[in-house]
Amino acid sequence: MTVSNGRIGFIITLGLLSLCLQVGKAQPTTTGTKPVTGSAIFPKGEKGSAQTFTGTVWVQSLVENDSIYQLVSGSVTFEPGARSFWHSHPSGQVLLVTDGIGYHQLEGKPRQVVRKGDVVKCPPNTPHWHGASADSPMTHIHIIPKTEKGIVRWLRAVTDAEYTGAR
Repeated sequence: MTVSNGRIGFIITLGLLSLCLQVGKAQPTTTGTKPVTGSAIFPKGEKGSAQTFTGTVWVQSLVENDSIYQLVSGSVTFEPGARSFWHSHPSGQVLLVTDGIGYHQLEGKPRQVVRKGDVVKCPPNTPHWHGASADSPMTHIHIIPKTEKGIVRWLRAVTDAEYTGAR
């Protein structure tokens, strides 16, 4: 059986993420120079841009894009009420919710509640958004495959009515 380097990288990434999720409550440790404490799996990262997020969001890159694996992955932590702008990915996106309670919505579909342990598939070229609920932070790991097709196309901010699920 022949497996491409991209597929091997994707399988390795999923395996490592699965292992991390099974560890449970982590003991204080250090990843590089950034401390990880409490139940956090990865460092919080850098504050997200107001050009792509509403509210306070922290973004930590986990797998940088390269020509061998052709995928990117990162951990995103949304404080309560924070959310991404509408956006899409040429090859889709997989979200692994690692903590908290939040929302996810595909364009034209109702807003969905997501919780720790949920896995969300965002289809290719489909506008969507995700973020924390009003009362809880939410952290997810994102995986974007086939980056040779592109990574993300940012659109507009999510309105308060869209965020609350009002029709």
